[in-house]
Amino acid sequence: MAATNISSLQSANKSGYILYELKSVDSPIQIYNHAMDDCSLVERLFSSSLVAVVSLSNPRKLKVCHFKKGTEICNYSYSNTILSVRLNRARLVVCLEESLYIHNIRDMKVLHTIRDTPPNPLGLCALSIDKDNCLLAYPGSSTIGEVQIFDAVHLHAKTMIHAHDSPLAAVAFSPTGTRIATASEKGTVIRVFSVMDATKLYEFRRGVKRCVAISSLAFSMCSQFLGCSSNTETVHVFRLEDPKDSPRRSVDESTWMGWMSTYLPTQVTDVFTQGRAFATVHLPFYGVKNVIAISTIQQQLRLMVATEEGILYIYNIDRNEGGDLVLYKQYRFEDIPLKKEDGVDCPRRSSLQPVEGESDKLREMAAAAESPPKGAFQFSDDQEYPPLTQNSD
Repeated sequence: MAATNISSLQSANKSGYILYELKSVDSPIQIYNHAMDDCSLVERLFSSSLVAVVSLSNPRKLKVCHFKKGTEICNYSYSNTILSVRLNRARLVVCLEESLYIHNIRDMKVLHTIRDTPPNPLGLCALSIDKDNCLLAYPGSSTIGEVQIFDAVHLHAKTMIHAHDSPLAAVAFSPTGTRIATASEKGTVIRVFSVMDATKLYEFRRGVKRCVAISSLAFSMCSQFLGCSSNTETVHVFRLEDPKDSPRRSVDESTWMGWMSTYLPTQVTDVFTQGRAFATVHLPFYGVKNVIAISTIQQQLRLMVATEEGILYIYNIDRNEGGDLVLYKQYRFEDIPLKKEDGVDCPRRSSLQPVEGESDKLREMAAAAESPPKGAFQFSDDQEYPPLTQNSD
């Protein structure tokens, strides 16, 4: 889903993929519906016309398309299943289980390949949306929670962050790419680090339950809020206060908390000094994979939760009060109407016409990528973001 005044949502299923527009939370619309037998992944470049698509029948091939023109610009095949794809206005990254391919978004040339990465069966990775601070994050280990930060412009490793003792479960960049949020497979603590020097800036306690699977982390576009969802029925929203105003930054040794930090084990005092949720949502389900986003739509800060069962929940967030959020709107994807042009439904397409010639492909890529950069709300399942191989058809 997107940010500020323009929002979008994309979903993929075995019958195809659909793109939605959420300029108004009271009247969302389908802007494109593409029928195909076995779609497993669709990723849109913000609010542009460029989409990347992978199918179940050919999970090693990535198709890059201009959906408004109904054209397939190019396709690439990779050595293994594509687990995830990430895009911004400078780069397209394809994640495989043990490698990542970094493409130039303008001509889709492979600029760099990161090989022999630690096993990453879920294709966990994040690409900052700011093309001027274009950073890629992926697991630096399969046994502990290390995050490798890679400069996707200058093509070199930037820093390694030791975020957790357990393997990573989720990562997300802030909109400017200067901070990164992390969660581990243990699922009880969310941490936020400075990308520049790997300093831990915030630590939030999601809960004390064991075996909680974090499914999604998402910053608001103002970077003041961070959302976290899991396989439980609760979504947490944390407020990122200025570190100098945060009481957990410094502890007066003359206080009760100061005494605690002096005489009790670090593991115990950490529980008392970790930040708590600013706002929470109690979903009407649990155990269902979901993706969240925090976006300002129609001048109101909203929390959106999209589930793999095809339902979108929208909640309003009070920037000052927080607390328990009340459901504002709920939509089933299949019931959202198609956009009408001149009173006629937009057509459902079932095939894409290939673009011939390298110069034509370059023009199509440039045209498809045009649009002011906006954040993207990505609706995915376990197979939504796979890496590719570099053989071009």
